[in-house]
Amino acid sequence: MATTAAVHPVDEVPHIRQLAAFGLQHVLAMYAGAVAVPLIVGGALKLSPADLAYLITADLLVCGVATLIQCVGFWRFGVRLPVMQGCTFAAVSPMVLIATTGGGLPAVYGSVIVAGLAIMLLAPVFGRLLRFFPPLVTGTVILVIGVSLLPVAGGWAAGGVGAKDFGAPENLALAAFVLAVVLGVQRFAPAFLSRVAVLTGIVVGLAVAVPLGFTDFGAVGDADWVGISTPFHFGAPEFRVSAIASMLVVALVTMTETTGDLIAVGELTGRPVEPRPLADGLRADGLSTVLGGVFNTFPYTAYAQNVGLVGLTRVRSRWVVAAAGGILVLLGLLPKLGAVVAAVPAPVLGGAGLVMFGTVAASGLRTLARVDFTGNHNLTVVAVSVAVGLLPVGVPGVYAKFPDWFQTVMNSGISAGCLTAIVLNLLFNHLPAKADRAAVGQDTGAGAEPVAVPGAAPGAE
Repeated sequence: MATTAAVHPVDEVPHIRQLAAFGLQHVLAMYAGAVAVPLIVGGALKLSPADLAYLITADLLVCGVATLIQCVGFWRFGVRLPVMQGCTFAAVSPMVLIATTGGGLPAVYGSVIVAGLAIMLLAPVFGRLLRFFPPLVTGTVILVIGVSLLPVAGGWAAGGVGAKDFGAPENLALAAFVLAVVLGVQRFAPAFLSRVAVLTGIVVGLAVAVPLGFTDFGAVGDADWVGISTPFHFGAPEFRVSAIASMLVVALVTMTETTGDLIAVGELTGRPVEPRPLADGLRADGLSTVLGGVFNTFPYTAYAQNVGLVGLTRVRSRWVVAAAGGILVLLGLLPKLGAVVAAVPAPVLGGAGLVMFGTVAASGLRTLARVDFTGNHNLTVVAVSVAVGLLPVGVPGVYAKFPDWFQTVMNSGISAGCLTAIVLNLLFNHLPAKADRAAVGQDTGAGAEPVAVPGAAPGAE
């Protein structure tokens, strides 16, 4: 992709062949996560195989539309950065609870629609909060995003959580082989091929996995050629106060997560996110969530795994991710194609995921390298925020005894770490300082005015 002085890399339009290859790479990176939410919710409701397949195709279709809205944008919708959209895991537990306590899917979709409208209304407010995200906070959040995703890649590498052969040496060997291919392509292949190192690793891994019996394409023959999602397939939405209240908490969590992801993409692409684009990106999240409630799927957010892919491949064009959105639309309309992609075994995705998610964490460290840690409390801010963010990742049931709303917020390592970093940055760097520090006029290193200056704008750079 040639870079010209007049066109920012984010706005470059690669050749059609590159668009297809790079876009498919993004689809493969997020596919397992995208279909996991409908699988979990549908499984909890004991839906028939036909209804479960319908949920998946509807999800893929709206994923594609949501991604196109976010990347291409129109009016005040869309951040216009290379951001993939997918169902948020933060909504899984509340949706299962709503659906299984008498409301069913109509009550779920009613609450999802209201949550989407709330996100659109709150987007400008979150946009103005960008000043609370100096490098100290953004670097910490990006680090937490990357590290919290690594267990997901580890689960894939072991065979997929719940698999009968989970942890089998052959699964880990296949994941290690894919990882080795990705690294080898990055190090030794020509420039273009190195940019599709993840796709190359997945294709080579799949070529090895099929004859060794890791997967088969039997489900492809059973899948329909065409599938069309119609509004309110499972019935007209029901608007229950309790369901709406729990989904509004989810909306706040997903807005926090999306804010961190958009800031991370802005860092990686060299186009820092400003308040207005951030609000536009969150507004697109809200619109996509409303579409999800109408077309029988769930709330949407930016997918962090694809943030890592942007950093790993250094392909920054938003049109590449828009092409990925177009591929997802096709997968949603052509279930047989979706079945082909679904045949990629978990260990193959795990090998690629390890390097992608590690790249996100490394990007957070790179941002933190710009922060001054001398003679201040910034190290404490990072240490405690990372610890709080990784607590629910390392100990999944740690908050099981707490109220549902608290679990919704704190079980997401990203939102827990983000909120902790914001609060601690304000506590240590923006409250009135001690007299001895005030005399020195010490810089916090967090992109703010000296801590002794009363009323300094939080996080002002």
